[in-house]
Amino acid sequence: MSQRDAVSRLLDMRVDKVAPGYALLSMTVRPDMLNGVSTCHGGISYALADTAFAFACNSHGHIAVAQSCTIAYPAAAQLGDRLSAECREIHLKGRTGLYDCTVTNQDGVVVALFRGQSRTLPGSIVEGNE
Repeated sequence: MSQRDAVSRLLDMRVDKVAPGYALLSMTVRPDMLNGVSTCHGGISYALADTAFAFACNSHGHIAVAQSCTIAYPAAAQLGDRLSAECREIHLKGRTGLYDCTVTNQDGVVVALFRGQSRTLPGSIVEGNE
């Protein structure tokens, strides 16, 4: 999955750990990721959280996509911050899953809180495992 994810490569995201219902990803805030007030653009934090969510909800091997997502930004990430997005499965029943993702900087400051609901589709993440 990570080999096909062009966005995570574009943003230099690193997949640190994936386990069933869990993912941990990280990236560093670059100058081209800043908004008009010189803090990390919210879309960048969102992309990191959303990608961790994608890895967590697809970790069971079935194709899963986002059905809905929300995010809050309790603090702003800054240039040079090393962000980590830790995503955990909260509930999984049938084709629907619920995941919480916390994005923190290198000092443990929470910069984003993301909740995603997934929907499983027919098929497998690994070709040939349908």
